[in-house]
Amino acid sequence: MIYADNSATSFPKPQSVYAEVCRAVRVYGGNAGRSGHRMSMQSAEQIYHCRETVADFFHVDNSENIIFTPGCTYALNMVIRGILRRGDHAVISDLEHNSVSRVVHEMTKTGITYTVAETVHGDFETTLDNFRKAINDKTKLIVVTHASNVTGTILPVSRIVALAHQYQISVLVDIAQTGGIIPMNLTQLNADFVACAGHKGLMGLMGTGILYLKNAESVSPLIFGGTGSSSLELSQPEILPDKFESGTGNLIGICSLRKGIEFLNTRGVENIHKQEFSLLEELYDSLKKIPNVRLYTPEPRMDYHAPLLSFNIGTMPSEDVAKILDKQYQIYVRAGLHCAPLAHRKLHTENQGTVRISLSCFNNRTQIKTIVHAVTNISHNSQKKLT
Repeated sequence: MIYADNSATSFPKPQSVYAEVCRAVRVYGGNAGRSGHRMSMQSAEQIYHCRETVADFFHVDNSENIIFTPGCTYALNMVIRGILRRGDHAVISDLEHNSVSRVVHEMTKTGITYTVAETVHGDFETTLDNFRKAINDKTKLIVVTHASNVTGTILPVSRIVALAHQYQISVLVDIAQTGGIIPMNLTQLNADFVACAGHKGLMGLMGTGILYLKNAESVSPLIFGGTGSSSLELSQPEILPDKFESGTGNLIGICSLRKGIEFLNTRGVENIHKQEFSLLEELYDSLKKIPNVRLYTPEPRMDYHAPLLSFNIGTMPSEDVAKILDKQYQIYVRAGLHCAPLAHRKLHTENQGTVRISLSCFNNRTQIKTIVHAVTNISHNSQKKLT
């Protein structure tokens, strides 16, 4: 079996993650912050340690600005819905996931407007200029993905942040496809908000996400409820992280996230980045030589590309290619529209979709050769059927 669908969720997880999940289920049985007994306090201590681990990993000074969420989609919704009000304008890129584009589209019913800024792969200057042109005097928020989950295209997020701040506009950066894969210093990035999946590059369980709030005062909570603090008050607490963490947290997922990050620290994110990108280059170079295969980005460069790519074989539906890879070769990839219709309209693949291969540090060169061999066979057989 070859797993190459890490943009959806990483697999396998490090052995330390599996072990910690079992330990969390068996040992950390108390509800953190809800009781004064030893087991509850032990659970709270585990959450505290994970919050500190995440803050250290992303070079954030104050760990209380790290909020645990049920996923990156939830984190994105928290900010977008927590900031925009009737009459406000937002700017998003043409590579955004539905966790952004559907939210702003839905909010047009409440009186907000938005503009989609065109991105150009590998051309940071033009991309930046397009964001500048999309800003107007009502723009309150820019939401931008660090890397496309369809093409792997990296956007100049640090420059977009600097541009936005010239106009006193807040920026929300989505690092679902780069967190834990590309080295990142959130203090230096200086974005107002950063949303990250916990179950992809960070190697945690599904159902985990992270939201970094540099400017928490400007965001209203999405969910109100019990926090274990200020329980006599009907108003939601203003202290962090309680303001944004109502209800019982996903302790098991949070514990898995800490162990995932510890694994990354041991391996070194820079080493992981180089390894995955080297595999991507080999895969790209091999696929582009196969007749009838179309790749959807120029040749990848580390500054402009995350370790994933999309392709098609002739006019074959992408789902058919993925099904053959699964049934005949036990190669697991993602096909279709990847919850990113804006990107597929940009590529003119909204009818065919694409086949996406996304790599992790657990992939290797032997697997790349096997994937290339399988795609070669599928392409050859598809052409034979046409003759």
